[in-house]
Amino acid sequence: MTTYDQRASHGGPPTHGVPPMRGGPPARAKPNLEERPSVGERPSVAEEPGAGGELTTTGERVHRSVEGVIEGKPEVVRLSLTVLLAEGHLLIEDVPGVGKTMLAKALARSIDCSVRRIQFTPDLLPSDITGVSVYDQQRQEFEFKPGAIFAQIVIGDEINRASPKTQSALLESMEERQVTMDGQTYELPSPFMVVATQNPVEMEGTYPLPEAQRDRFMARVSIGYPSPAAELQMLDVHGGPSPLDELQPVAHADEIVKLIDAVRTVHVAEAVRRYAVDLVAATRSHPDLRLGASPRATLHLVRAAKAAAALAGREYVLPDDVQSLAVAVLAHRLLPTAQAQLNRRTAEQIVLEILRRTPVPDPSAQPWRQHSHNRRLQQPPGARGL
Repeated sequence: MTTYDQRASHGGPPTHGVPPMRGGPPARAKPNLEERPSVGERPSVAEEPGAGGELTTTGERVHRSVEGVIEGKPEVVRLSLTVLLAEGHLLIEDVPGVGKTMLAKALARSIDCSVRRIQFTPDLLPSDITGVSVYDQQRQEFEFKPGAIFAQIVIGDEINRASPKTQSALLESMEERQVTMDGQTYELPSPFMVVATQNPVEMEGTYPLPEAQRDRFMARVSIGYPSPAAELQMLDVHGGPSPLDELQPVAHADEIVKLIDAVRTVHVAEAVRRYAVDLVAATRSHPDLRLGASPRATLHLVRAAKAAAALAGREYVLPDDVQSLAVAVLAHRLLPTAQAQLNRRTAEQIVLEILRRTPVPDPSAQPWRQHSHNRRLQQPPGARGL
């Protein structure tokens, strides 16, 4: 797939062409002709020798790199990497000063890919994100100027500071990985991930994210305050030069694309798929919820579970993978009833209750492993799952 070169100059026509268009004539500038094999041409994890070892070792490198900046939060770092390999988007929600933007930047800088940061403000316009068509008087034609969304990792800082109109500019990009402008469709580069941060909605000067926007985020995570030991270590690490400035990429974008394709081949047994469906369906009939999880939530839950299994060195998903991700994937999509809010019942508590009540599949009835994939992913000596 031809992708937009983020190194294009903004003072004139892009040096490597504008993003590829669908539904219209080709752009004037010469496009980047580098193409990757289609997903269908890639071998599965089981067929490609050493694919599992490459996945776990690359994931481990990125994990260690981010942990060098974010101390004492291995679960948060692991979830961020899981969402990346599951082709999802991550919403980081917490109070100011706990490292939300630092986590997003550390993940982006650990991968050698194009990165853009958008500071969401009340006066930010949708065209600042997606781009705008500008009339060129010399050529007497309109030229598309790509916005900040044309990058492989997009950091949206304090996304709920912008109006819902501006927030909605991300809807098409996050779901379809493309931007439509003036009848032309421009595809976004791969891999593509939006890492957005937001302050809690009760903080002054914020706008709640629309339901459609929240549903497009695969997972939501809260960093929380560090432990006293981690905070003491933070003073030593961040007391001098920022470790973020010294962070070097430990993986290339092409490697991440290859690992994403490998994650797609992870096997999910029918019983595990049914278990995920039962969990999501239970949110739609729960008396304390006025809005349950969507079918997109089911897809996101299974995709995230496949990525978690692959990072653990397995080529099959366990019910434990689904359980460990259920709160992060489902809770931010749910809307408790007014009575539940009066009773101080949170969406996270309701998801945990659903996990306790939903029967877990019996492994003796149906093995989790696929019959033709009855081994763990190959790992080199000394490698470990995350």
